[in-house]
Parts: sequence; structure tokens; C-alpha cells
Amino acid sequence: MTSLSAISEELAEIDGQIADIFRALSNGFQKLEKIKDSNRQSRQLEELTEKMRECKRLIKEFDREVKDLDYKSNPDTNKILHEKKQSMVKELNSYVTLKKQYVNNLDNKRDDLFEMPGEGFGEDKILLASSMTDQQLINRGNQMMDETDQAIERSKKVVHDTINVGTETAAALKAQTDQMSRIVNELDSIHFSIKKASKMVKEIGCN
Repeated sequence: MTSLSAISEELAEIDGQIADIFRALSNGFQKLEKIKDSNRQSRQLEELTEKMRECKRLIKEFDREVKDLDYKSNPDTNKILHEKKQSMVKELNSYVTLKKQYVNNLDNKRDDLFEMPGEGFGEDKILLASSMTDQQLINRGNQMMDETDQAIERSKKVVHDTINVGTETAAALKAQTDQMSRIVNELDSIHFSIKKASKMVKEIGCN
């Protein structure tokens, strides 16, 4: 197979730079697998992302150089360059996919940070919060405040309903108390009437 240096020194140089980045990405992700601290994972992902951006830039430069050289008259050379570019793109995409998996894992941990306050706020969770961007913290904070407001409204409704039930119960108890008072008064009146009638009967008997 024809080497790139035989086609173009510029293409060979770009290919060498891209190969160096791919080796760095491979070593970087192997290192990432051994990192347990979420904050360090986030920093490592940022470094790997920068390398991927640089690799993407170099692949575009490689493509522009191919077009400038204009090997349309040589099908074999065109095929070599096309396959080389496709190989670069495919390898870069594999690292992009791998990065997304690690980012999703970190995002899930950040959700746990906010959704499980009862389990404490240890050093690992503090590091997770420190690794989030300002906008992520603001968005998550706003979401938490909305959820808190909804919880407060639900609590207010429960309190309001409880007060209503208590008011209705108090009114019923007052009505029952008033009724009992009337019954006691009526009994007192009946007792007085019986006592008075008994006295009158005794007086009539004496006469």
C-alpha cells in the first residue's frame, strides 16, 4: 500500500499528529477507568474532550489538504485517502461515544446528589457539585426550588383542610354542648316543677 508520505508530506504530518492524539485518548480513557473520584473524572473528561476537538480539527485539515492536492485523476490514491479519512472519523467517533457514556454516569451521580438528601452530604457529593458548571448548578437549583414550592403548596393545602375539619368539629362540639346545656336546664325545670307539685300535694293533705 502506498504510504501517505509518498503522496504528501503535509498529509503524512497531519496523520502523525492524529495518531498521537488517538494514543493519548486511548491511554486517557484507560486512566479514567481507574479514577474513582468524580471530580477528577470530570477534569479528565475535560482534557480528553479538548484532545477530541483538536483531533476533529486535524481531520478537517486532512480533508482540506486532500481536496487541495486534487487526486481525482488517480482513483487508487483517492481510495487510499478516502479510506484513511473514514478510518480516522470512525476511531474518533468511538472515543466520542465512550466519552458520552462517562458523562451520563457522572450526570446520574449528580442527580443522586440532589435527590437523596437524607443520605448525608459527604465529601464525594461536595466534589460532584464542584465539578458541575455554573449553568448546571443554576438549572438544578431552580428545579429544586420549583419542587420545594410545590411541596410547600401541598403542605399548605393539608394544613388548610385540617383547619377546616377542626373548625367544623369545633362547631359540632359547641352545638352539642349547647344542646346538653338546654337539656340540663330543662331537667332542672322539671325537677323544680315536681318538687313544687309534691309540696302542694302535702299541703292539700294537711287540710
